[in-house]
Amino acid sequence: MTERSHSRAELIAAFLLGALSCPDALASASGTGSGLVLEPCRIADLHGLVSIGARCGRLAVAEDPQEPQGAKIEVAVAVVPAVATRAKPDPLFLLAGGPGQGAIEAYAALLGAFAGIHRDRDLVLVDQRGTGGSNRLDCNMPDEALETGELSPAELRDLARACLSELPGRAQFYTTSIAVRDLDAVRETLGYERINLFGGSYGTRVAQHYARRYPERTRAIVLDAVVPPTLALVPRIAIESQAALERVFARCAADAACNERFPELVAQFAELDARLRRRPVTVPFTDPVDGTTGDIEVTRAHLVTMARMLTYSARAASLLPLLIHEAAANGNYGPLAAQAEMAGADLKRMIAMGVHHSVVCAEDAPRFSGAVERAELERSYIGPIMLDGMAAICEVWPRGPVDEDFGEPLESPVPALLLSGEFDPATPAGYGATAAAGFERSLHLVVPGQGHGQTRLPCVQRLLRRFIEQGGAEGLDTACVNEIRPAPFFLSFSGTAP
Repeated sequence: MTERSHSRAELIAAFLLGALSCPDALASASGTGSGLVLEPCRIADLHGLVSIGARCGRLAVAEDPQEPQGAKIEVAVAVVPAVATRAKPDPLFLLAGGPGQGAIEAYAALLGAFAGIHRDRDLVLVDQRGTGGSNRLDCNMPDEALETGELSPAELRDLARACLSELPGRAQFYTTSIAVRDLDAVRETLGYERINLFGGSYGTRVAQHYARRYPERTRAIVLDAVVPPTLALVPRIAIESQAALERVFARCAADAACNERFPELVAQFAELDARLRRRPVTVPFTDPVDGTTGDIEVTRAHLVTMARMLTYSARAASLLPLLIHEAAANGNYGPLAAQAEMAGADLKRMIAMGVHHSVVCAEDAPRFSGAVERAELERSYIGPIMLDGMAAICEVWPRGPVDEDFGEPLESPVPALLLSGEFDPATPAGYGATAAAGFERSLHLVVPGQGHGQTRLPCVQRLLRRFIEQGGAEGLDTACVNEIRPAPFFLSFSGTAP
């Protein structure tokens, strides 16, 4: 294996940071000029480990909605029909995160979480335009830069121009405001009068905007890891990531076994940070994905990626103290690098960078100014790299249509269930509270000890089923949420404390 390292471009990408009611041929959607024919298919997850039977098709839509007779793109759709012979008329649409992740691939391995809902309702997966099978907007990001901050704004702008030249579509027409029109075209074509929406992370932004545009078509909405409409993505990611890391350190200090095993955790992380700022460290390495061996150059970018991505999951966060200690005290950088390499590889496959940039540059970059104090960014372990990097990219990236009220607080009569993780490094509980205030009928649950995304928890799955079943949160028994605990810390590579 050749010597490898993380580039600044890759680091930026890592933070931004799934029968009666489904006939084979359906009528054309208004304004699309094309019908949607569903045929038997198999949908698979990112790694091809899970394969689910579904019915798939493609709906042709105008790339530029203002030119309905102009260039067309195809939106990929997968419907997993309800188990019941007579399904409920209102399906559940599952909206993926990112921005830039395709719903079909993202949710293929998670459909079990919606099994209770699936008994009576179709599950509908739509790859948002520019993601997955919907004219994916992606490009190769070169990895010449070896350390955080080595690419200048001018170099980042050049990378953005090169990326734009590789895309199979016009980047300005891949914003959320246009994507919700595609969703409604799919709904209409499939013959559903009203739909339920589940959005995760960036998908919560899509779900809220759909509910804003089409309230009469939205029966109920579930938001997991909530991004309120008033929030600009990117500026606060470094700050919230710092807070999440500090919460892991504090939880370890309060845990007798973890504190005894790793009493110098905060100092060790600072020491690692300083050491890797000075120079990378080259160590023997076995690739955790393909098993190849060789040397790897471990950079500060590995440390930052590892720390950020492991805090997304309470189970993964339980590894953090051990990985930090092994590298700082024993010079064992391999496990830290392996976690960063796996996370980076998965993100690169999951996220269509063209869509990511189109969404952020059109919807968020105009709101960057004044969103956060520079000094506060500088105090975080990530620093201002994401904000500065995206600002440079957005200087040359074309900005597409954004609805005038897109960033306004949402006031909606649609029943809403909002889910937040207590330790979420990207969308903390305060974001969920902000969004919940705009719904006339809402319930916001903060799940103790958890990170980003709650649908893997059996308690939450039962609540989801009941909420969708009754079309509201009234009378929902949420007692099981208070019994959820974070995973215990790993004290060695053999496992957690007995």
